[in-house]
Formats: sequence, C-alpha cells, structure tokens
Amino acid sequence: MKYQIIGKNIEVTDGIKNAVESKLSRMEKYFVINEDVTCRVVVRSYKVGAKVEITIFTPHMDLRAEVSNADLYAAVDLAIDKLEGQMRKLKTRMDRSKGGKVSLGKALAFENIEVTEEEIEEDDQVVRTKSKYLDPMTVDEAIMRMEAIGHPFFLYLDEEDDRISVVYEREDGGYGIFQAENPLR
Repeated sequence: MKYQIIGKNIEVTDGIKNAVESKLSRMEKYFVINEDVTCRVVVRSYKVGAKVEITIFTPHMDLRAEVSNADLYAAVDLAIDKLEGQMRKLKTRMDRSKGGKVSLGKALAFENIEVTEEEIEEDDQVVRTKSKYLDPMTVDEAIMRMEAIGHPFFLYLDEEDDRISVVYEREDGGYGIFQAENPLR
C-alpha cells in the first residue's frame, strides 16, 4: 500500500509519519495489495486537539474515516477502528447478498475480516424508496432548492453537461458536488 501523509496546521515529522504508517500497516491484511491501493492520511492540528482523515483508495471502492480527538495518535487508532468496522459491515452485506459484486472481491481480502454476531444480526434494511424526475438546473438553483427543503443534499441534473449531480453541505462550510462520470444516454 502506498501512503500519502499530509499535515494541515502541523508539520508531519518522521515520528508522526512512522507511527501512522505502523498503525495503518495492520490494515494491509484486508486488501489485495498492488500498486493501485493508496492510503491518504490528512492530519490537522487545532488549538485543542487534532483531526485525522484516512481514505483508502482501491480500484473498485474507497473507504474513509474521519475522527477528532484531543490526542493525534488516539485519533489515528479510532479512525483505523472505524475503517475496520466499515469493512466488517461491508463483508456482512456481501455475505447476505450471496457474494455481492465480484469486483469488490478483487480489491478486498474478505477472508481476513472477522465479523461478530452482533454485526450479522444488524437489520440494515431499506425502509423507504423515492423516485424523482431530475430537472435540469444550475448549481446555484440546486443549492437554493436544497436550502428551501432543509436537507443536507440535493439531487439534480446539471444543465451545463447533462450529468446527474448531488450538491451537499460540507461539515467545514461551503458546498460540495458529486457528479456522475457517465453521461445520460
């Protein structure tokens, strides 16, 4: 796994880099490691505490955890625990769907992920489905509609490039946009 460790308001010393890579190395057993697996860690320092964002990029999916804590090293441990929990949950879903998507099996080593009984018994069911005709609109109009309905996100059809898009409120302020790479047919 390739590591990229970035500091915001903090200098990433060799000590921080070695500690983070050492702690993250326990995650390698969960992945089919090749040149396509990259782990990006962003550490931020604040007046009180630190925040760690860990994103693991594989060819078929990305995993991400973000944790704030008074101690930087404790935040790294908690973020890794969170990632391991996401992987156990993913394995449970894959087991339930009788194998799930084959492409995920090429990136994750599911045999190394242990699932507890309580995770197997979780009842993650879709409880509501909505459908919506996507009106072509600008980003500004989508933001206005999102704010009008009071949701943290809004799905729309971008009128500039005819791509399905989602505008969302970012935790650190401002807005973000998810946009489908495949255009409508």
